[in-house]
Amino acid sequence: MILIVSSKIDPASMNIHRQLLTNYNFMVGSERFKNNPVYSKKVNDEVVKLVTLNEETIYSQAITDFFNPQLIIFISRHSSKSGTPTLSVHTPGNLNEAQKGGLPKKVSIAPANAMKNALLELSRQKDTQRFDYKISYECTHHGPSLDVPTMFVELGSSPMQWRDNKAAEAVAHAVNSALTSPLDRSTVVLGIGGPHYSEKFTRIALKEQVAFGHMIPKYAIAQIDKKTISQCIERTLEKVETVFLDWKGIRGADKAHLVEALETVGVEIKKV
Repeated sequence: MILIVSSKIDPASMNIHRQLLTNYNFMVGSERFKNNPVYSKKVNDEVVKLVTLNEETIYSQAITDFFNPQLIIFISRHSSKSGTPTLSVHTPGNLNEAQKGGLPKKVSIAPANAMKNALLELSRQKDTQRFDYKISYECTHHGPSLDVPTMFVELGSSPMQWRDNKAAEAVAHAVNSALTSPLDRSTVVLGIGGPHYSEKFTRIALKEQVAFGHMIPKYAIAQIDKKTISQCIERTLEKVETVFLDWKGIRGADKAHLVEALETVGVEIKKV
């Protein structure tokens, strides 16, 4: 079973939710969750359920107490101070403290290929619809920290975009692509370095046979260690074959500490 999760108090999430119902053949049944209707459909003989929370998606740490999915896709708003129109994809979890949901120093399992399929579809939608949105991977952040493959597809970054039906439809198509596109033969990698919105890693994934699972940003490197890096590798659905370092996007003071930790992990390192 695959689970798509929306939030009743998130305007972008409900906009995407409506676009999924409009564009895809979800049916409502008698099942309810949090006193909200549950919609379902079948994709390649797999049941897909669309459910709605009454709380923010990032605080849904207990979602697997109610469902046993093989993949969870959260649809949500994205917020930023800049307000830059952005459609983004990432896996959740906390590299350090749990300030916004989830568990401290625990990341969810990253479905690298499903995330790449969503990213590719967002890029296709941008080109087809000719709308002015940035398409981006985001680094691993916020809750929940789940023991099943989990990803977010987000619409942002301000109320104007949250109400944008065309952009919400693009996200709905990206969610469907994550469900239905065949698994890519991409090399699956861990990305380290650069900003929270990694233009470099995004560009590589869109142009090359590479799919990113977890991504650790420049600002978090000083607080991570071998254990964190190993966890990000182990908690990726597919086998992580290489660590991609945005070498110019890593502070000089952090490089020796990072290389020392990576040398004990036993994975190929590539500077990009």
